[in-house]
Amino acid sequence: MNISLLEWLGYAASIIVAVSLLMSSIVKLRWLNLFGSGLFAVYGFSIGALPVGIINTLILIINVYYLFKIYTEKEYFKTLKISNNSEYLASFLEFYKKDIIKYFPRFDFKFNNHDVCFYILRNLAIAGIFMGTKHDEETLFIDIDFVIPEYQDFKLGRYILVENEDFFINQGYKKLCAYSMNKQYEKYLKKMGFEKASDFKNQVMVKYLKAI
Repeated sequence: MNISLLEWLGYAASIIVAVSLLMSSIVKLRWLNLFGSGLFAVYGFSIGALPVGIINTLILIINVYYLFKIYTEKEYFKTLKISNNSEYLASFLEFYKKDIIKYFPRFDFKFNNHDVCFYILRNLAIAGIFMGTKHDEETLFIDIDFVIPEYQDFKLGRYILVENEDFFINQGYKKLCAYSMNKQYEKYLKKMGFEKASDFKNQVMVKYLKAI
């Protein structure tokens, strides 16, 4: 490998590590930092800079360790019904307004007209909110299924939309619908078992519920 390629490798590693520090999601931060430190380790050993290679190898191992903990550690999840005229909810929605609009541009920020409405707790910390409106007797439209950036690793989505389908079934719903307003949210919905709806407009995705 010639020196110009090594320099590019160093630049790429630097950029990736820098970008990783901009991530609000701990999981994304760890993955990007792992990749960047791996490139830095290769760069360091390749140019004979052993301290650079060794330190970044240790950083890589640390990232692997914490990612392993994130994906294997048993966590506590719970839903908590939102009370009417909740001051906390108003503050929550206002604080995360920009993030919410990004994924749910149709959301009207009113919280007194939803048929299903609850906080999502992760280790007793409020990590997200879920609100849905009855479309008909068998269909619930998801108005917002928002998780704060620090916890956007699909675990809360799986807990609500995959592991606890009976929560909705017990209320008489047979399918959940949601508007896929951007590619990232559409990707999330597909992971949760949603598919393009044939009986709604193009941007609507649907999940058919099955009792366990």
